[in-house]
Amino acid sequence: MSIVIAVTRNDSTVMAADTLTCFSDDEQMPAANSRSEKIVRIGHSVVGGAGWGLYDDIFRDYLDGRDAPAFDSEHSIFKFFLDLWKALHETYTFVNDQANGKESPFGDLDSSFIIANHTGVYRVSSDLSVSRFNQYHATGSGAPYALGTMYTLYESGASAREIAESGVRAAIAFNVYCAGEVQTLEIERNHL
Repeated sequence: MSIVIAVTRNDSTVMAADTLTCFSDDEQMPAANSRSEKIVRIGHSVVGGAGWGLYDDIFRDYLDGRDAPAFDSEHSIFKFFLDLWKALHETYTFVNDQANGKESPFGDLDSSFIIANHTGVYRVSSDLSVSRFNQYHATGSGAPYALGTMYTLYESGASAREIAESGVRAAIAFNVYCAGEVQTLEIERNHL
């Protein structure tokens, strides 16, 4: 019930998300009453998640007292999430070991993440697979609308911020599970 977007253009990478707070399919908080920050800085990276908000608390607890992960390659991101998966079962025992479908042999985080930094934009799927994107990507329930908007605007010469914010606004306009304000964080890629 979210939209998280990252766009890279020229020397700029921008991540944007909606701020909707939900407690179930039928309980959404007005933006004036509760605002969910879905993207955060972790070291030199910006991380956004679509899915269970509890992952924000788990990340904070898991990273407390540790060095920030580098997140500088698909392998380093996969390794971090593999270690997190182990911790989810050993330390956070309230996590279910579930599969995304009957045909899947893999467990499922039931959330997906986008990581952006000076090395690129990465998506971590709910089955822990990691993919790198050169221009843009979106995850969450509003992703189809956001991706269409970003595809159209990317060739127009719009800035990374304009593309990302427009993608979030399109998701908010057309997907009932996206709402609130547009949260935006920028990374100057040539300064890291």
